Amino acid sequence: MERMTDYAMPVAPPKTGWDIHCHTVFSDGTETPGAMARECKTLGLKGVAISDHDTTAGWQDAEAGARAVGLPLLRGTEITATDQGVSVHMLGFQYDPESPHIVNLFAATRAARLRRTQHMVELMAKDYPISWESVLAQVKEGGKTTIGRPHIADALVSAGVYRNRSEAFADAVNSSSKYYIPTPSPTTHEVVAAVKEAGGVILVAHAADVSRNRRLLSDEQIAALANEGLDGLEVWHRGNPPEQRVRLLGLCRRFGLLVTGGSDWHGAGKPNLLGENLTDDATVAEIVRRGVLPLYR
Repeated sequence: MERMTDYAMPVAPPKTGWDIHCHTVFSDGTETPGAMARECKTLGLKGVAISDHDTTAGWQDAEAGARAVGLPLLRGTEITATDQGVSVHMLGFQYDPESPHIVNLFAATRAARLRRTQHMVELMAKDYPISWESVLAQVKEGGKTTIGRPHIADALVSAGVYRNRSEAFADAVNSSSKYYIPTPSPTTHEVVAAVKEAGGVILVAHAADVSRNRRLLSDEQIAALANEGLDGLEVWHRGNPPEQRVRLLGLCRRFGLLVTGGSDWHGAGKPNLLGENLTDDATVAEIVRRGVLPLYR
């Protein structure tokens, strides 16, 4: 079903704006929310969003960091999901973090991630100098951190198996390796329902990243999500090739979806540079207008 909107859809990556896809030590990033805010301010960005995996644990620190440098902040989360066998990451913004549906969804996903990560480490320990203790040593915020494959990668780097996280992800930690176990996740439809129930805005992150999935979300799958309340697609992302960006823009135009961009910054955890892809002011304003939370200033 097509949706009418007054939203003026951007058709090219903005040169100035907000980076609304950033990770910190509360998931698999290497920097604190405060460091994230300071670097965004130094780069001259208009604002930033915290979007750690399946958690809101870093929101308070992000608020303090943004306030310290005078930078406006979107509060969000990257949510792990699945859709007919396709692994999908979704970005939820400006929702009520105390909504029971959201709280329960995150708790279940984090527990499943933990069990899955422990099992992967058990398998790897047969071939590599790694243990659960060495993985936990990579965690920056204790029980508040969403633990996953990046922490396994960091443990392997610490053990001298690889030079950096990217090398580990290209080999033993890769989704095609014999050690890989998929993360048990809610469906994209469940995530859309939970975020909308909590008064938030929900997008598909790196919606056509061919390096992540052999099979991408189809036009029909995106259409179904749009019909259920999906708000937008992350078009400006280094993982989306040019021809896929054209496709995604067409889908956004057809279904009245927001067009966003983000770096997917993880500090030293990925080569992605803070601010390399941005979201324009008008789109951020529309996200704030649709969400239940006010913009944090």
